[in-house]
Amino acid sequence: MAGSVAADKNENTSGEPARGATQPPGAAPRGPPKPQPRATESQPNYLYVGTKRPMMEYAMMALTRLTQFDEVVVKARGTAISVAVDVAEVVTKRLGAGHFMVKSVKIDTEIIVVEGENPRNVSAIEIVVAKAP
Repeated sequence: MAGSVAADKNENTSGEPARGATQPPGAAPRGPPKPQPRATESQPNYLYVGTKRPMMEYAMMALTRLTQFDEVVVKARGTAISVAVDVAEVVTKRLGAGHFMVKSVKIDTEIIVVEGENPRNVSAIEIVVAKAP
């Protein structure tokens, strides 16, 4: 009898699978599908610069990636563009001491679409920092 009381307490009556339970084969996934990352987001030599962290932290991340790869792409949008430019300058002139150079700079305008709002144009920059020949 005590065993049946314990089983009643742990029984799931919501109709959903228990936490940690797997779905049966062929069952449709629950919830909305997860957005797939853009092709550029999955590349390890890309550095996305924002305004939340100090500029030197991004510069050190870029320097670390330059030890692993021949070039690093520093990307930023909006108000973080000035931080991305500072990161590229610090890496090439202060931290790199002539070992790195700016290979190319690409400026662009991206259209940001937020559900329920009008599309917005946001400026973007992509700076390629490479090892000097």
